[in-house]
Amino acid sequence: MSAPERREDGWRTLAITTAVQALASTAVLALPAMAPAVAQALGISAAYAGVYIAIVYLGAMLASLAGGPIVSRFGAIRASQFSLGAAALGLALCAAGSLPGIALGAWLIGLGYGPITPASSHLLMRTTPPHRMSLVFSIKQTGVPLGGVLAGALVSGLLLWLGWQGALLAVAGGNLLGVALSQPLRRSLDADREPRHRLALGNLAGPVRLVLGHRSLRMLAGCSFAFSIVQMSLSTYLVTYLNAAMAWGLVAAGLALSMAQAGGVVGRVFWGWAADRWLGARRMLTVLAVLMGAATLAMALLAPGVPAVLVNALLLVLGASAIGWNGVYLAEVARQAPPGQAGLATGGTLAITYLGVVLGPMAFGALSSLLGTYRAGFAGLTVACVLCTWALLRSGAPADSKPAS
Repeated sequence: MSAPERREDGWRTLAITTAVQALASTAVLALPAMAPAVAQALGISAAYAGVYIAIVYLGAMLASLAGGPIVSRFGAIRASQFSLGAAALGLALCAAGSLPGIALGAWLIGLGYGPITPASSHLLMRTTPPHRMSLVFSIKQTGVPLGGVLAGALVSGLLLWLGWQGALLAVAGGNLLGVALSQPLRRSLDADREPRHRLALGNLAGPVRLVLGHRSLRMLAGCSFAFSIVQMSLSTYLVTYLNAAMAWGLVAAGLALSMAQAGGVVGRVFWGWAADRWLGARRMLTVLAVLMGAATLAMALLAPGVPAVLVNALLLVLGASAIGWNGVYLAEVARQAPPGQAGLATGGTLAITYLGVVLGPMAFGALSSLLGTYRAGFAGLTVACVLCTWALLRSGAPADSKPAS
């Protein structure tokens, strides 16, 4: 394959993996984006959206462990198609309008979400030059906040036009369209699949054993556990914190959350570029841990009356770091994985990442309730960031994580 053909193949792979990530993220967030309307229709509290997210990510945590074996047997594109199909079916079950159907639908969406990142890591590891890995992985990971933007902007319009059930079915249709559009790429991008690769329940522990057996992967997974706690706690509690502790209106608080998400989109690309160009992935993750720690401490110390422009500037920094770390992290996991096992290592580390997603907001809420203030929750996040900074500094920067000279 010539250099121009290799570059074209790389950009095509990046485009499809980013699109799949955005569609899957939209599927995850579609129902929470309409939580008040759905809750009113079903006669339940909108707080159940937190339970819904927990079910989704429990499913994702389990499925991420199977992601590597599924990719090996069926190919990364086919695994992505399975994922989008499962998400579409889950959304359809949610649209049925019963609580058991929504719970089962959330589980299926999570099962679909889990293998997507191992599949994309497998593809990008094959098609990305080493000196561009952090940037390319970071661009792909913009699909996560992009899905949040689509869920917030598109789903609300679909809700007014089609009702909440129609909106969910429309998002399901978008996921099925993604299945169809990715099919022409399967022959070339899934050429390395191993049809005889065994799928067995015993293999689910393999990705975690791989991670725990490698010191570098073990440390990265532990940091991702803490980083995901910061990320999901910010997304879950920022509006409530600004409204309750800072006396902001709900509209202003919602716009502030959008500001943090926008910071995450920009941060994912910038950190990846900076890691490749200057610092290397490990040092960049250390910088991000420091930024997260400083920003969460500042959030804990905010007093009512602080000018909104300063708060929003702080949220840009916090969003850029707490939402923007994933691409650099995934690129470093792929680098540190044994040859040919990037998907397996990604699945193992993601299981630990998703555990932080499930437990983090609950721990934040429990600490805040115990001490009677959300400021305590942000202070707890600061402690987690300090521990990550210490672990990253102690680990050093391996030679293969440095940018090319």
